[in-house]
Amino acid sequence: MVAGGAALALGPGLLRSARADNGTNGVSDTTIRIGQSAVFSGPAKDFGIDYRAGIKLYFDRVNKSGGVNGRKIELVTYDDAYDPAKTAVNTAKLIDEDKVFALAGYVATGNLAAAMPLAEKAGVPMFAPLVGTTSFRTKVNRYLFHVRAGYDLELRKIISHLSTIGIQSIAVVYQDSAFGKSNLATCEELAADYKVKVLKTFPLAIAAEDAKQVVSGLAEAKPGAVVMIMAGRMVEVFMRDYRASAVGSPLYTLSVGITDAAGSAKRLDGKLAGLVTASIVPPPQAQRVPIVADYQRDRAEFGEKIDSYTALEGYIVARVMVEGLRRAGKTLTRDSFIAGLESIGSTRFGDFPIEYSAKNHNGSNFVDLEMYTRDGQLRR
Repeated sequence: MVAGGAALALGPGLLRSARADNGTNGVSDTTIRIGQSAVFSGPAKDFGIDYRAGIKLYFDRVNKSGGVNGRKIELVTYDDAYDPAKTAVNTAKLIDEDKVFALAGYVATGNLAAAMPLAEKAGVPMFAPLVGTTSFRTKVNRYLFHVRAGYDLELRKIISHLSTIGIQSIAVVYQDSAFGKSNLATCEELAADYKVKVLKTFPLAIAAEDAKQVVSGLAEAKPGAVVMIMAGRMVEVFMRDYRASAVGSPLYTLSVGITDAAGSAKRLDGKLAGLVTASIVPPPQAQRVPIVADYQRDRAEFGEKIDSYTALEGYIVARVMVEGLRRAGKTLTRDSFIAGLESIGSTRFGDFPIEYSAKNHNGSNFVDLEMYTRDGQLRR
């Protein structure tokens, strides 16, 4: 874990100052430097910690095999504590002082919004933020590439499912942030498309310690289902108070709702059972899927203890990024990296679908629905 404002260059056997000279624009004859600002402390820290673990795991695999076209990958990370203002400061450091080649693995809508103007101004590619917000995807941004499916696809999967099973009304509990508000609007648009009535919407603060007022409002509204547009521990706060009430409407969440499933299940004392979640990668235990088998093999080889959907997502992200770096060729530039990614077209990475072109930087459209058991396992 990276604490405070410290930065580390991470690799097999490598732990040294992030600001050592590493060539122009983060590329030397032997290394490629990638920068990440993400949340590694506070109530949403599981997202950043797990995402970085998965990214680093695949980079370790590549570095052990000699790197990309003879260059090993260094990952420089800063903690932004989920604060967009800190994300902007960290991004400026990564670009101006650490001289990174590209940025990757950012977390959260507001944080990406704070970083993108700096990346665009400097001409630095931003790869695979853990963000699915629709506004970042409607137009192609030359410097921004997604891997995960958008939240619009997750919400469409949820709303279409509710419509199919005959649920005609919902309430929405949303995070009081840019992420929550923008995706609430998307949810309302989709509900109208599927003729599902939104009876009531309730904001909840990121640092909320209880959700009793929201639960009281839900009891009064009597929705057919409750859709949660929230991330991190606030989901547990809401579920704790919701399960303690007499409200019995089924619960649905986006893929970012629960990261530490086993921990959430324990803290909620089994009350996680029945929560339906959108998933944007296969189950991390589904070794019948080739990329999952590779991920589990590398976890065992490199001793990575973290095992979660978010870690698997990070592993997939790094694998796609490395393919773009390989296609960029020995004379690596940011332009050749962008061209390399756009040349991927429609393909599968260990049976995980990705599509890029000059007109499409959105990556995957894989979305499934799964239900949590009381011990934090997921079942289709």
